[in-house]
Amino acid sequence: MKKAFVFLADGFEIVEAMATVDMLVRGGADLKLVSVSGDNVVDSAQGIPVIAEYLLKEVPVEDKLFAGDEFVSVSDIGKEDIMIFPGGMPGTKNLAECKPLMDKMKSHYAEGGCVAAICAAPGLVLSQLPLDETVRRNGSLKMTCYEGFEPALEAKGVTVIDQRQGVVVDGNIVTASGPGHAVDFGLEILRLIKGETVAQETRRQLML
Repeated sequence: MKKAFVFLADGFEIVEAMATVDMLVRGGADLKLVSVSGDNVVDSAQGIPVIAEYLLKEVPVEDKLFAGDEFVSVSDIGKEDIMIFPGGMPGTKNLAECKPLMDKMKSHYAEGGCVAAICAAPGLVLSQLPLDETVRRNGSLKMTCYEGFEPALEAKGVTVIDQRQGVVVDGNIVTASGPGHAVDFGLEILRLIKGETVAQETRRQLML
């Protein structure tokens, strides 16, 4: 069954991460919340600490916070799974600088795996993918991101969609423009994992 991996680094945007997690939990998705900061407690850009269940195995850990710490290795991420990158600063920059995570994202995408990013993450994280090759192969590639993070995408030939449209899906890439679209972002990922019926029922329960 498809799993969702949400990656957190210090300085992540709380709404983008937690609204996405909330939608997936409500819909019964198999979810793993993973810290790449070497600590289970990850501080959001808003100063709100969040406890991640898992630590990325490749990140050195000097002092484990809990005796029961669990780890996720990049090898645990299968082709059918979805890798999810919240935005926020400097969280997005910290994700982008996590080499084991970026290497796995590239191989995951090359295998046809799905990647999802919101806010600054399409521009700083997904731009590390060979998006120009995708554009050449498919003729076009549409994505969105937070205002000001378009250049890295446009440099690879990506068509950046008006940010007010919120969520954009093109092939195995899901992007959203900012925290105001985080619920829809999470629901779209839920749809990919659990199907249209579950996503629509979750939407109905939220009175959307």
